[in-house]
Amino acid sequence: MQPRLWLATCTLTAMLGMALLENSMCRAPDGKDGFPGVPGLDGRPGQKGDVGEPGKSTQRTGIRGFKGEAGEPGLPGNPGNQGYQGPHGPPGLPGQPGPKGNKGKEGNILEQPRPAFSASRRSPPSMGGTVVFDNIITNQESSYSPQTGQFTCHVPGLYYFAYIVISSGDLCLSIIKNKERVVRFCDYNSLGILQVNSGSSVLSLAVGDQVSVSTDPAMVSKIYSGSEVDSVFSGFMVFPQMG
Repeated sequence: MQPRLWLATCTLTAMLGMALLENSMCRAPDGKDGFPGVPGLDGRPGQKGDVGEPGKSTQRTGIRGFKGEAGEPGLPGNPGNQGYQGPHGPPGLPGQPGPKGNKGKEGNILEQPRPAFSASRRSPPSMGGTVVFDNIITNQESSYSPQTGQFTCHVPGLYYFAYIVISSGDLCLSIIKNKERVVRFCDYNSLGILQVNSGSSVLSLAVGDQVSVSTDPAMVSKIYSGSEVDSVFSGFMVFPQMG
């Protein structure tokens, strides 16, 4: 064996022997556990998990928690039943004037009704206080009755009525509308000679209104009846009522 190789072998053998001797005879006792370390930082948030199955309803026994946030709006529901009609609102503002209409057809005055009458008194029977003029002179639209002394309105409008009555004594006459006195005129005849008693008025009449001349029943005999002079009752429409 060469000198160098032998020296190395002896040295390695000596070191190994010392190590074995140290492990078996010179080992120190184990140390105590150290103090816990400082908590580490939070990790990154994990991914959102899948929606779980709906839980079964159960009787609530715990304390009511805080109200959660509002969810997403749901789908519109079916229309409800119709409610009661509300009160009428206030009238709205006037609308804009409409367009001008077409020109109407020209009226024909000959086609318009023209009520008019005139009648004189001969020797009619007395109708209470109504003075009957029995002799027809004119009777357009046949609105005057020589039997009753009444004019009956068939066309609404404004009418003019007048009478001229010859008397031989004191006489008061009235124009009557629907059995109510409208105007009254009186003449006093102290001489007992024939004199004229006259009166007139313009009346607004509706369909069915009646007009006549009336006096007190005791004065009917004061009205002259003869061939010398005539008592006359007349009337006609001034113009019809519009609308």
